[in-house]
Amino acid sequence: MIEKIKAIEDAAGAEIKASADVKTLDDLRTKYLGRKGLVTELLGQIASLPAEEKPHMGKELNALKSRIEEVFKARQAEIAKSPVLPKDHSDLTLPGFRPLSGTKHPITKTIDEVLLTFLGMGFKVVEGPEIETEFYNFEALNIALDHPSRDAFDTFYVRDRYLLRSHTSPMQVRFMETENPPFKIVVPGKVYRPDAVDASHSFMFHQVEGLVVGEDVTFADLKGTLSMFIRSYFGAGTKVRFRPHHFPFTEPSAEVDVSCFICGGKGCSVCGRKGWLEILGCGMVHPNVFKAVKYAPGKYTGFAFGMGIDRITMLKYGINDMRLLFENDMRFLEQFK
Repeated sequence: MIEKIKAIEDAAGAEIKASADVKTLDDLRTKYLGRKGLVTELLGQIASLPAEEKPHMGKELNALKSRIEEVFKARQAEIAKSPVLPKDHSDLTLPGFRPLSGTKHPITKTIDEVLLTFLGMGFKVVEGPEIETEFYNFEALNIALDHPSRDAFDTFYVRDRYLLRSHTSPMQVRFMETENPPFKIVVPGKVYRPDAVDASHSFMFHQVEGLVVGEDVTFADLKGTLSMFIRSYFGAGTKVRFRPHHFPFTEPSAEVDVSCFICGGKGCSVCGRKGWLEILGCGMVHPNVFKAVKYAPGKYTGFAFGMGIDRITMLKYGINDMRLLFENDMRFLEQFK
């Protein structure tokens, strides 16, 4: 058995000193000193020795165990002091490379720019919930029960009278319920409609809603405010026109076009050869909306407007397919750094 002890000690010493990392060292500890290790195996053989040899062999094996443990500790300290790099380590002499860096999404950039413009005009930014009730999304906004937009084909209903908001206009009512005029607010956010996804439609898109309420607010104030925003955002030379339209929650109502900033109003493929681009809808707040929030009849007037941020983003950056805004293709997104 003395020869076996000597052989195990020599082999352990050689393997431990040749180990290059902590993982290898742990494996060797298990091999020699583990519950089924070589030293433990020899300890189990003591029972078969003559009685007079057992004390001596037990002493020798315990001494072997201590000597191997000391070699382990010494090598462990060496590895910790001078770690050996793995075979796949980085070569620090090679030239470096620039990692991909993130940037704001073009929709986020557009929202920030639009809000910053309105903040400079004295507006306050507020936000509302994306899951709404029929009251806030329809009834309080003077949208009749038989209006097509309330059909299940045009609105994502969750359950009972809850739904995913189809526009940011519900925040008009929510804000007026708790605040007294005068005020000017803009409301950014996601909205949802069950539209088929194609180059110009998506079931989720973004809007910025605006609301101004006070005493003696007129349509002239609406035109002046929106004209100022448009020329500030799109450029001082941008032409603006208001066309009559209809929205249930405003009366009178209008749609707003701007001269195409691609062709300067001459006509191109972006504007359909018309020279104009539709960017938002607006109008004077309907009296029934004021009635829903219990404002005194005839005391206040106001105007509201809403714009599709995705469309403005596409127009501003010359993007011809809305799906590009949601596919997270780095080749597309890195163009907006």
